[in-house]
Order: sequence, then structure tokens, then C-alpha cells
Amino acid sequence: MSEEAASATIKKEKPKRRLPPWLKRPMPTRGMLDTRKLVNGLRLHTVCVEARCPNLSECWSRGTATFMILGDVCTRRCRFCAVTTGKPLPPEDDEPERLAAAAAQLKLRHVVITSVARDDLPDEGAGQFARCIHATRQMLPQATVEVLVPDFHARPELIRIICDERPEVFNHNLETVASQQKRVRPAARYRRSLDVLRIVKEIAPDITTKSGVMVGLGETKDELLQAMKDLRAVGCNLLTIGQYLCPGGKQVPVEKYYPPREFDELADIAKELGFAGVAAGPFVRSSYFAETLYADTTVRSP
Repeated sequence: MSEEAASATIKKEKPKRRLPPWLKRPMPTRGMLDTRKLVNGLRLHTVCVEARCPNLSECWSRGTATFMILGDVCTRRCRFCAVTTGKPLPPEDDEPERLAAAAAQLKLRHVVITSVARDDLPDEGAGQFARCIHATRQMLPQATVEVLVPDFHARPELIRIICDERPEVFNHNLETVASQQKRVRPAARYRRSLDVLRIVKEIAPDITTKSGVMVGLGETKDELLQAMKDLRAVGCNLLTIGQYLCPGGKQVPVEKYYPPREFDELADIAKELGFAGVAAGPFVRSSYFAETLYADTTVRSP
């Protein structure tokens, strides 16, 4: 489907649904403003802002944020995401040090680093991830580090660059079930995302791997079950399941709002399949309470 046709299809969709009562968020506090001042002062980007995360007020009020490196312009156009697509600027040499300084000032015990896709770079941004992990280790040696990465086209040599820096958690999101991949993230591939997680385990079996899926995009329960099984088959240890919330008029609409009890059922299924840690709920996102999910986990083999 062409970009023009996809855009026309989205515009013809029925009006945006009213949010159910369980999808209400708390008002910001003074702590949120302090976090914003710190992030802005160090010229950092966060996925919280760029992706219009519904948890921003809560997380920033707690003095935590997910850093987004390599700029705020993505080379891909996923139809669930609010991040700007275009031609990015070159990586900034001092970004790793600025990120580490922010993590130190926030006194983070678990630092989550993500990025836009950088298909324009020879290493697709893997080197910058490695430098950010290294700088964080230098500044906060006691902290654990989690990376949430693009797929790097499942190139083992790029995945190894990051694994060599020994992040405690290597996260790459499957995002949705196989049948929805082309519609929701046309530049990605279902099998390629699974290959990323498989390659991590081949390079560094002791690194905890993690993935996430969104629900409400038109998937069936059987398709979700198959996605979970596929993730376990490549050794994925941790899983997050959250409600897709359309961030704007240009993204695909929500097909269904799952009530909390359905998330509980999905979490039970995932645990039965052998995931060492599962977070499932309407507002669960890849990095939402990531420290808690990792800390409460005893990783086991697939």
C-alpha cells in the first residue's frame, strides 16, 4: 500500500473513540517540572516526549525518564508512532556524557536508553549506544542499564557492538502480531525482530532479553498467543504488554480497548509459557517501571 493510500485509509476511519474510565492519568507534580528542566538543560531527547507517552506525568514526577539518543528524527515511518520522520542530523559526540550526567543527577538505579531508527548511518547507531552505555558505567557504576534498540536489520556485527558493553537488559520490541506488521510498521519485519533477540542470546546468553507488544490493533487472542510462543522460542526472558493508544490523527486508529482483566489473563498465559517476568496492563510500556520488572526477575532458559 502506498503512503498516500494508507493516509487516505486512516482519514476514512470512524471518529476517535472516547477513552474508557481506566485510561485516565494523574496530573503532573512539581517533580515533573524538575525533570523537564534537567532534560532540557542537558539538551537531551526522551521517548516520553517524542512518542507522546501517556505515562510522562507519572514517570517524570517520580524523577525518571527514558533517554532517546541519536536525535528526534527517525528514518522510518511506523504508523503507530508519533516520532517525526525525516533526514536526521549527525550524531552528537558529547551526547553520551550528557546522558550519563542526567542519569547521575536523577540518581537513577536503572538507566533505560532507546533511539530513533538510524538507517542512514553505516552502523545504524550501534556505536552510539555502546558509547552511551560506557559513559553511564563510568558515571554510575552501580546502576543497571537497559537498551531498547531498533532492529539494526538483524546484523550480528552491530548487535555485538552493544552486547560487548554488557547491558543488563537488551530490549527490542516485536510491537504487534505477524498479521499486523506490514500495516503498522512497514519498514520492519516480524521474523527480523525475532532474529535480533535470537542473535543476542547466541552472542551473550547471560544478557536478559526483553520485548513488548501492543494490543488493540486488530489482533486476535490466538495471534497474541503465537507471538508469545515465537518470542519464547528465541529465548526472550521478559515481556511487556500494553494498550495501543493512537497518538494523533496520522496514526492507525485503536480497534479495541482491552479492560484490565484481559491484561491479567494475558499475563497469566505469558507466565505459563515461561517468561521470567511479565508486565501487562493498559498503561504498560517497554520502559514503564523497567527497573522493577528487571529487579523482580529470575532469568531462566527458554
